[in-house]
Amino acid sequence: MTERTYSYEFFQPKTAEGAEKLRDTRRQLAQLNPKFFSVTFGAGGSTRDRTLETVREIQADGSEAAPHLSCIGSTEESIRDILNEYKGQGIRHLVALRGDLPSGSMDAGAFNYANELVEFIRKETGDWFEIEVAAYPEVHPQARSYTEDLANFKRKVDAGANAAITQYFFNTDAYFNFVEDARALGVGIPIVPGIMPIGNYVQLARFSDACGAEIPRWLRKKLETYGDDLPSLRAFGLDVVTDLCDRLLAGGAPGLHFYTMNQAGPSTTIWQRLGLSA
Repeated sequence: MTERTYSYEFFQPKTAEGAEKLRDTRRQLAQLNPKFFSVTFGAGGSTRDRTLETVREIQADGSEAAPHLSCIGSTEESIRDILNEYKGQGIRHLVALRGDLPSGSMDAGAFNYANELVEFIRKETGDWFEIEVAAYPEVHPQARSYTEDLANFKRKVDAGANAAITQYFFNTDAYFNFVEDARALGVGIPIVPGIMPIGNYVQLARFSDACGAEIPRWLRKKLETYGDDLPSLRAFGLDVVTDLCDRLLAGGAPGLHFYTMNQAGPSTTIWQRLGLSA
């Protein structure tokens, strides 16, 4: 079996205080020797400069950065400029996504789907970038069916993706069934499960409703019982997510990708509980 890979995702902070906190988070997680840190990219490139600044810092600190690049609402020229910027900074890793339209915008731009972005990256830069794409074990919320969504995923792979990161989930069967179905279509790239630590039920429920990630009914009801008792909720959440990760790795998952919410503590604790080594 190939070596497992572990990675961590950050979002762009909006304040100087948030940026400083993210630096502390990143430096703590760097001790776990991840394959890369990914950095989100706002709708229509709205965080382009801040994303570039963050990935520069990550690279300067000796870790690999994988900036997100979302194409919806963008032109070929704007994406080409970003790719050239990243190449100039020595960045070799991207997370290629469709993304969301900026608020108030009706123009999808030059790209409608992520596979078109992957094709464009390959046309413009050849094999310079290692490209991650998204996968949805519980189906993309805008897909008309599971079969259609799986076909969309395969198009991204066929366009030149090297690996995939899934939307987070709490049902291991959803992940393993998705991987099995993708393999049956001839998809051979690693499909790394995305992991969301549980720290705030209201926030988690809002995210999950928006992105189509299912919180099983038993888990929702259990989390609701904690109310404002955040320490107990977080302790229970650590148990649930550690067990989830343990079952994924035991079942052959090629690694884990943590949606950190810019916090080091939960992901580090899960890592330690799993007995992983840096």
